[in-house]
Amino acid sequence: MPFRALMIALVTGMAALPAQAAPYPDHTVKMIVPFAAGGGTDVLARIIAQKLNEKWGQPVVVENQPGASGGIGTRAVAHATPDGYTLLMASTGALMAAASALGGDGPFDVNKVLSPITVAAAPPYLLVVNSKVPANSAADLIRISKEKPGSLTFGSSGVGAASHLSGVLFESEAGIKMLHVPYKGTGPGMTDLLGGRIDLMFAPAPVVQSSVQAGKLKAIGTTDVRRSKFYPDIPTIAESGLPGYESVGWFGLLAPAKTPHEIVKQINQAVVAIMDTKEFRDQLAILGAEPKPQTPEEFGRYINADIAKWTKLVKDNNIKLPGAK
Repeated sequence: MPFRALMIALVTGMAALPAQAAPYPDHTVKMIVPFAAGGGTDVLARIIAQKLNEKWGQPVVVENQPGASGGIGTRAVAHATPDGYTLLMASTGALMAAASALGGDGPFDVNKVLSPITVAAAPPYLLVVNSKVPANSAADLIRISKEKPGSLTFGSSGVGAASHLSGVLFESEAGIKMLHVPYKGTGPGMTDLLGGRIDLMFAPAPVVQSSVQAGKLKAIGTTDVRRSKFYPDIPTIAESGLPGYESVGWFGLLAPAKTPHEIVKQINQAVVAIMDTKEFRDQLAILGAEPKPQTPEEFGRYINADIAKWTKLVKDNNIKLPGAK
């Protein structure tokens, strides 16, 4: 073949080849936290963002978009371009809020609105009361509430948030009624709890542990069925007044639906690798949590089962979630 014809053939063949995709990530990744700064979701997001920054050599910035019990930030990610550059650090409540607004009429399927990546942690909450509240156990709270119905106030990071649903589950199983006070995040609720304007909260351990240690709050129970190895002296709610009670939240990373599987897989592998390091495990231990890595498929099934459980509680208690149709 003449040289000119050979070159034309080579150039034509190269033009027919698909363009090589740019390596991911090649610019800043935004991680949206659908709650105010200072809460458990925010704390964990910043730890993972820093580690991903170091691992990828690209900025991973955390952006707080609170409101509607996590629904505003969650919907922002659901509607973002599915290219892996907008991620969501979500929790039980945020997905409940999104489910009410995005789930349609049938059973909620997270895969239709988001791309699950992995669970980061699933720690129990601590039931904490203001130090002036005359209660040292779940049984004490139940007794007080039955003696003076509606006298106790409990705060949460928003209607439908895990901190809210934990309280509703407590009320439902104990046969009591408390006054719910929703906030735009755990941090603002903590301010009022410390100031004595509300009586109690179901809150992430990292948010309350320093106040407990300082004697400003009393931790009177954990929401898991087994005592936490990080807080062995704090009884479970189930053993201290309400047998069978269990409410464990989760924190996990998601992307918009239809994000390319290879990118989802790459992010999953990066986060799982981070969670497998001693440094990360030590950081989670300080927060009273253990890593709970899952595949994207496992995480999707976990979310759907969790939402089904809480949806029943919401319906049974006539709770109007933000954005519900």
